[in-house]
Amino acid sequence: MAGAKETPRQKMIGMMYLVLTAMLALQVSSALLEKFILLNNSLETSTGAANRVNQGTLQNIKATVEKSGNRAADLAIVKQAEEVRQITSGLVSEIDAVKQRLITEAGGGLDEQGNIKNPSEEEKVAIIMIGGNKNGVAYDMKNKLNNYVQQLSKYTTEKFPSLAMDAKDDPIASRAPEQRNKDFAELNFAQTPVPAALAVLSQRQMDIRRMEGQVLDVLASKVGAQDVKFDKIMAMLSMESKVVVAGTKVKGEMFLAASSSGVTPRMSLNGGAVRVQDGRGLIEFTAQGGAYDKNGLARRVLTGSISYQAPNGEVKTVPLQQEYFVAKPSYQIETGTMPPLYLGCANKLSIQSPQLGALWNPNFSANGADVLSGGERGKITIVPSSAQVALNISNGGNLLGTERFRVNRVPRPTLEVYAGGSKIDERRGMPASAVRSVRVQAIADESFRNYSPDDANFRVSSITVSLARGSRRVGNPVTLGSGGGSLGSLAAEAQPGDRYVVEVEGVQRRNFRGEISEVPMGRPIYNIPLN
Repeated sequence: MAGAKETPRQKMIGMMYLVLTAMLALQVSSALLEKFILLNNSLETSTGAANRVNQGTLQNIKATVEKSGNRAADLAIVKQAEEVRQITSGLVSEIDAVKQRLITEAGGGLDEQGNIKNPSEEEKVAIIMIGGNKNGVAYDMKNKLNNYVQQLSKYTTEKFPSLAMDAKDDPIASRAPEQRNKDFAELNFAQTPVPAALAVLSQRQMDIRRMEGQVLDVLASKVGAQDVKFDKIMAMLSMESKVVVAGTKVKGEMFLAASSSGVTPRMSLNGGAVRVQDGRGLIEFTAQGGAYDKNGLARRVLTGSISYQAPNGEVKTVPLQQEYFVAKPSYQIETGTMPPLYLGCANKLSIQSPQLGALWNPNFSANGADVLSGGERGKITIVPSSAQVALNISNGGNLLGTERFRVNRVPRPTLEVYAGGSKIDERRGMPASAVRSVRVQAIADESFRNYSPDDANFRVSSITVSLARGSRRVGNPVTLGSGGGSLGSLAAEAQPGDRYVVEVEGVQRRNFRGEISEVPMGRPIYNIPLN
């Protein structure tokens, strides 16, 4: 069951299969049913993994043929590989159908946990696989398994063992007198519980995928076997951009214009070795600035070489030179309103660098402020905590510059007094009967509200309203909250010629974080004359 090309896992499973065969020969008891279930699961997992590897081999064959120009000889190999995959998948699918039939008809199907309901059933397994007159499924399967081995011989000279042997040809069963006269079906499925029968079939599927893989490997070795001859050699250096910014990475590839999988060149750049991968040299270093011209560019030259072995064994070296330019870094600050910033508020900035383009991935720090990320590259929110802010702008770990901003305090709001739903007029007054309630509204500065609406939320936290008649106070003052309110008993005592005295005791502002702070407004007083 094992061969020189098998992996250690395949060899292990092969040994497990030999143990399985020996157990079947000894007619194992139901105590080992769980072991057979675990063995079957392992075999199915290995078969699935082998299938994926084989599909990858087929894709590699197709890719190699396409790269070689789809030559007729190579396309014939592709066709053979596809045929191997097709006949293999067809046989594996047929065995899957038999396994499903055993689970359904012999095992009674699966329970809610996905386990076989009657795993110890043996008689129904024998009826399905052997039959009353040796007309069971296993006899037809034996012919298909052995025919599969014969079909593989069309694609390779490698000799594969039979997949369906009678007991006399089996290295284990042939040693047991009570087993050696049994045929393939009787040997593997007589007096065999459902999990053991499934494991036997899964082992055949794994052997099929293993053989398929060996054949595909042989076919893959035949693709692109023609010698590649170089008639003109050019050393090339491909860079992502000839203009780079100081402090950023320079990336590119060094390669031969005519290359082959059989050629492994050695490359160097500026006196140092270059890592070679798939025939291409991968370079990466930090661009050094300085000595910029009037356009902000500094010319640099890369010097290197590529060495390769010619078909006659001679080592040849091709020199190269490649110029590039280092650009002086710059950036632009975009904002709805230019500085100064507002203290304790969300000042949104967009800082971009057209020169860096896709390489622009900035970091920001500040003295005298918190810096909040805006979720997009270059977009930030600055929250000043002092009168001056120094914003440090870096990219790729390199400091590009420091921008300084002046910080203004938030402008105070305007207070508007409303009585009975109308705005008061301190000169003309209002009818006494019309003034039943009072409220004071704090209106944010228009330019500040447009700049940072989330920070321009003002309210009057408390007001005191008194009724005055001449030089004396009538009744007790009324204290109202942020929404104002009814004047109550004061309104009942008010007469023409009296006046209401409204004193604003506090004003508050809520910022973009939802934090409340007091606004220094003093204690402004407003009079409402009553007519």
